[in-house]
Amino acid sequence: MRRKVEGAVRPNSRGACHATCGGSGCLTGTARNQVPPMTCYPKPPFAEQQQPVPGRTAQMNPRPDHGEDSYRGSGRLADKKVLITGADSGIGRAVAIAFAREGADLLVSYLDEDEDARETQRWVEQAGRRCVLVPGDISEPKHCRALVERAVKEFGRIDVLVNNAAHQMTFDSPDEISDEEWQGTFAVNIHAMFYLTKAALPHMQPHAAIINTASVNADNPSPQLLAYATTKGAIQNFTAGLAQIVAEKGIRANAVAPGPVWTPLIPSTMPPEKVAHFGENYPIKRPAQPAELAPVYVMLASDEASYVSGAMVGVTGGKPII
Repeated sequence: MRRKVEGAVRPNSRGACHATCGGSGCLTGTARNQVPPMTCYPKPPFAEQQQPVPGRTAQMNPRPDHGEDSYRGSGRLADKKVLITGADSGIGRAVAIAFAREGADLLVSYLDEDEDARETQRWVEQAGRRCVLVPGDISEPKHCRALVERAVKEFGRIDVLVNNAAHQMTFDSPDEISDEEWQGTFAVNIHAMFYLTKAALPHMQPHAAIINTASVNADNPSPQLLAYATTKGAIQNFTAGLAQIVAEKGIRANAVAPGPVWTPLIPSTMPPEKVAHFGENYPIKRPAQPAELAPVYVMLASDEASYVSGAMVGVTGGKPII
């Protein structure tokens, strides 16, 4: 039974705290349009829940926070043209919202989650920027090339490529992983990254940036995520090598390595009992909200990061990446 605390404020539907943040775990008062302190977001245990792959944001409890009510831009990406994959929900949506509020126009690639994608588009357009939605399967090389062609047709160039889309499934043993599952994970997570980068580079000028979403699993692989973790190690090496190749063109390439993040991928690819305790074993004792990842992507996309290339930036809730 939960004890009612007089004057406490419960998290809102997206997980962030309300205007006068006095709820359990909150350290200080927080204005509604400010980022709440790191202890203010929901902590496990969560309700046991499961969804079909690839999952939907509206069905998650608690709802993820993508920075809808908190992220404030300052023109750091003014008039930049962005192609981002997997931006219908999760980290991708949070990045799209932040980029738009920093002044960027976006082409958003996603599989088939039309409802989630339209919500991302709504937030981007509310910021006064363009948002072109393109569904399809990036495991197909032709679709990757078509995405780049569409972005160039819409915007004339690509200033930032964010390779964010990913596939994962949980297995207890290698003999549970089918050939199709193994190959499909590589096709989405690393092969598509190569196809998109190869196609985009001729349309990128000096000061452009490539940002790849890796994972803490690149350094500390989860045995239940064998295929996924293997691809994330490949992304780390792909980014490090790519940065050295594109430097002479004035282009930067970096990776972001998230720890556990509360996105639809979690309830759609993990058993309910694992979902209930997701992120509990990290030093901050909870998963990240997507909004907490977005500022890192903004920094790496901005011209302020002119000497940052070949890096893998960890956003891991206190768990070191060495």
